[in-house]
Amino acid sequence: MREFVDQLTRSRHWHVVGLIFALSIAWAGTGVAAEELPREAVLPLSLATKAANSAVEKCTHDGYRVSAAVVDRAGVLRTLLRGDGAGPHTVDSSSKKAYTAASLRRPTSELAELVAKTPPLQALRDMNDRVLILGGGLPIEIGGEVVGAIGVGGAPGAHLDDACAQAGLDSIGAASKLPASK
Repeated sequence: MREFVDQLTRSRHWHVVGLIFALSIAWAGTGVAAEELPREAVLPLSLATKAANSAVEKCTHDGYRVSAAVVDRAGVLRTLLRGDGAGPHTVDSSSKKAYTAASLRRPTSELAELVAKTPPLQALRDMNDRVLILGGGLPIEIGGEVVGAIGVGGAPGAHLDDACAQAGLDSIGAASKLPASK
């Protein structure tokens, strides 16, 4: 390799090597600078787990067998807990409620009321197979930024799933997200 470089520098083509080198430096400077990239808060696994634990504990204390799921801002699962005796369907319902709340950035009870009052919005239910517009899903907002969502499924009523999800939010210091009508 050294011999090749020496030969190039001795030849008339040294200016081509210099030009290539200069162009490579110039091209490197045309990329996006790190400070231009958007910054997003990330929901740590420790907080996701704490929220899910608190939600399941609240429902268990109240006599309900539930599952709780927490997703990140993109709806990707961070943690899922199925409480003792919770039905297998609660795994899917809690995950879908969390996904829906994260995706649409609203409590799922609020979305259910909106869809019931505005028939053209019923198409939201069919947006994709991961959406479940049924109470029990709440966005997780910390410091004014939605960083994820929690979903609870299995209590005998959406308002009860909501209350357990809110207990999860309370445990990590997230903003209250219970619908105003509750």
